Amino acid sequence: MSLARQWRLQDQRYRLSGVMCQDCGTKALPRRLVCQQCGSRNLELYQFKGEGRVYSYTTVYDAPAGYEGFAPYSAALVRLDEGPLVAAQLTDVEPDEVQMGMPVEMVTRRLRDFGESGMIVYGYKFRPRLKEQR
Repeated sequence: MSLARQWRLQDQRYRLSGVMCQDCGTKALPRRLVCQQCGSRNLELYQFKGEGRVYSYTTVYDAPAGYEGFAPYSAALVRLDEGPLVAAQLTDVEPDEVQMGMPVEMVTRRLRDFGESGMIVYGYKFRPRLKEQR
């Protein structure tokens, strides 16, 4: 991955930055140019809170190249409180502790590195919410 590409993607990877349609209120992540609900181009940047619930999950035992050091790990679809589904790795939780509907929050963690002298890539993962927030 190039340094320039990493720089361009930092808002999406570190802050869960998406868009909200000013016409119908639909929120989307990642950013897009057209509302998926109504077709409007009247979109503004939207900062997601980074909280949600596990919608679905699986445990990865045979990780792809470059991610072997993380296995076994849980990958999940997280339904953000604002609506969109986000795919992400779960962290700070054992695979057998993950449950559907479990409240989670976004954290920034190391995703991978490119060798001893290469770039370290950080991004979002989700961990169990420390306490239920209403």
